[in-house]
Amino acid sequence: MGKYSAFLKESDLFYNLTATQLELIDSICEERNYRKGDVIFQENSRESELYLILKGKVDILFDPNLVASEQKATSSPQVIATLRQGQSFGEMALIDEGLRSASANAVDKETILLRLPRHKLLLLCNSYPELGYRVMYNLSIDLAHKIRNAGLQIREALLYGAKK
Repeated sequence: MGKYSAFLKESDLFYNLTATQLELIDSICEERNYRKGDVIFQENSRESELYLILKGKVDILFDPNLVASEQKATSSPQVIATLRQGQSFGEMALIDEGLRSASANAVDKETILLRLPRHKLLLLCNSYPELGYRVMYNLSIDLAHKIRNAGLQIREALLYGAKK
């Protein structure tokens, strides 16, 4: 069994994969270590890797100044989510190769991530169609949950804002 296979097995993204499939995913994982405050990636950057949190926490931040007019550009980046061990991030850029929609910063003094490069993950998915189907299916479920949660947050903000 690979170094990360047991951890990957518990991840929602790799749910229901066989031991062999987990070994294949394990083989492309790259461990990255961060300290509190380290930037993992910046909003609007071009990286397309997927990350899994092996240890620690990660803040996902949105900078309102990037979309505000110059007259209103005064806010600091806002934390829109704090992710914990076992959770993933970076899925959107992995799928569409677009710019990062938010920044990611390490929260804990020791944050360990597994980085899955896009080209290696897609090569595995193309080479092993059953693995690719399972990973993409799980990825779509994960993204659906995140979109649904974001929708609820927007709805709450709109309702709260309307009562002011």
